[in-house]
Amino acid sequence: MSSKKQLKVTLTRSLIARHPKHKECVKGLGLRRLHHTVVVADTPCNRGIINKVSYLLSVEEI
Repeated sequence: MSSKKQLKVTLTRSLIARHPKHKECVKGLGLRRLHHTVVVADTPCNRGIINKVSYLLSVEEI
């Protein structure tokens, strides 16, 4: 097991009619479709992206 913290991020709301930069943020996290879940490292960069589009996501710490 790695000692680095990770976050489990799930896309819970649709990207239809969203701001183009918010769509790019979601794409940057690796999310592709509704209810898709990815595990990302808990870094300041990823936290910033998650904060920007938090209204679209569900986040859990692993």
